[in-house]
Amino acid sequence: MHSYLNHTFSTEDFDLVSVIDELPLWSAPFGLDLLDMVKLKPNIMALDISCGLGFPLIELANRLGNSSKVFGIDPWKKATERVNLKIKTLDIKNAEVINGVAEKLPFDNNYFELVVSNNGVNNLNSMKLAFSECYRVIKSGAQFVITFNLKDTMIEFYDIFFDILRTNRLFSEIEKMKNQIYLKRKPLSEVESILKESGFTIRNIKYNKFNISFLDGTTMFNHSLIKYWFLDGWKKILKSEDLVRIFEQIENRINDIAKKKGEFYLTIPYITIDSIKECVILNSNIKLFK
Repeated sequence: MHSYLNHTFSTEDFDLVSVIDELPLWSAPFGLDLLDMVKLKPNIMALDISCGLGFPLIELANRLGNSSKVFGIDPWKKATERVNLKIKTLDIKNAEVINGVAEKLPFDNNYFELVVSNNGVNNLNSMKLAFSECYRVIKSGAQFVITFNLKDTMIEFYDIFFDILRTNRLFSEIEKMKNQIYLKRKPLSEVESILKESGFTIRNIKYNKFNISFLDGTTMFNHSLIKYWFLDGWKKILKSEDLVRIFEQIENRINDIAKKKGEFYLTIPYITIDSIKECVILNSNIKLFK
C-alpha cells in the first residue's frame, strides 16, 4: 500500500528530464476541461481516442490509480512510441498505448466504463463510424467525454486571410479555405447530431475559449505551434505562384495591427461535451440497454 514511499529518482536521468515537463500549449486548455468533467471511479477500464502524445491519457491514468486501466489509441506511430517512453520512464503501471484508428477499435463490446477524446474528433476520417465504435465498446451508464475547437478558431487570422484573398480576386481559394475550416472544425450542431444518432445522450455542453498572443505576424508564422500544425494547411489553399505574395500581404497586415495594438492574438473557442450510453427502461422489472 505504501510502495510510493520507496520511490526514488535522479534529476540526472535523461529520459526523465525529457518527459517530466511536457504539456503542450495547444492541448492543455482542452484537456483540463475534459478532466474536470470526468467522473473518477475505481476499478474501471478507460480509453483515450486519438491520444496523440499522451495528454490527458497519462494524467487520467495517474488520477484513476492502479485499480483502473487506461488505454490509448492513435494512428501516429511515432507519437505512440513517445507515449510508451513516458509511461515507462514515469513508471505508470496502468496505461497502455496501441496503434490504431477510432473507426475500428480492437476491443470487445461493452468493454469500457469511460471513453474520452481530447480535441481528436476533428481529425477522424469518419466521425460517424468512430462514434458508432465508441458506442459499441462502451458499457451502459458509461461516460463519453470529448473536446473540440469550433469553426471560429483563429478567426482573427482567417478574417485577414479572407480579405486578402478577396482583394486579390482569388475566389476559388476562398472556397478552399472555407472547406478546410469545415473539414477540420465541424459545427457543434453536427457533432451533437452524430452523437445522438450513435445512441449517446448528451448531459452537458461547456463552452470555453483561450487566446494565444504574438508580438506580431512575423513571430506568429515562426511560432512552433503555427509552423508544425497549421501553416502547411494554409499553404495548401494557395497556388504555388501566389504563395509568397499572399503571405507577405497577410504578414504585413498582421504586423500593422500588432504595431497599433501592441500584439496580435488568436482566439480559440472550444466545446467540452459530456455524454452517456443510457439504458431504455421498458417496465419496472426489465431493462434493455441501448
